[in-house]
Amino acid sequence: MTRAFLAVELPPDLRAALSAVQQDLKRRLERAAVRQSRMSWVQPASMHLTVKFLGDTPEDLLELLHARISKTAAEHPMIQIPFSRLGTFPRLQQPRVLWVGPPESWEQGNEGDRLQALYRAVDEVCRAVGLAAEARPFSPHLTLARIKEGERQIGHELAQSRVLDQPVTIGLLPMQSLVMMRSELRPTGSVYTKLWDCSLARSFA
Repeated sequence: MTRAFLAVELPPDLRAALSAVQQDLKRRLERAAVRQSRMSWVQPASMHLTVKFLGDTPEDLLELLHARISKTAAEHPMIQIPFSRLGTFPRLQQPRVLWVGPPESWEQGNEGDRLQALYRAVDEVCRAVGLAAEARPFSPHLTLARIKEGERQIGHELAQSRVLDQPVTIGLLPMQSLVMMRSELRPTGSVYTKLWDCSLARSFA
């Protein structure tokens, strides 16, 4: 069994921009002297845009998925995803996750529709081989930090500063292929290994 997930790899310039945004947020929260809080910041080097988490999956099923997802990916053109909006899960008043994603206007536009169409097609392939289907639409986001303690205080500071209302300069993620990653849990953190990738079409047919 392999603990696996489908993802999109990030280019080096995007990782560098994410690191700069994290440093700015850290400084803001430190200046505000948010007490009794604990945050775990995700290392940009380990970030991926997770498309679908599969969990423990048999090796033969992963090979079957390789063939089927390759065919599906080739039927969908590449997508440029702009990352410029900060947000929180589940809500600002008591955040557990601080993330960055595309503007709502992009998600509701043609490109966002194309991304959802690709996601539904991939999810259908996974469902057809016996994997659980997703009940919710795909939400393209990158996790910047996880809040372990002091959620209310951090939420209050984020609301007061209105930092989530301000666009951030990160850049475009070229979604050119889907990558199957193996995730190994170790004491020092997760280790990711690329198993295979499937290229999207370069342009509309």
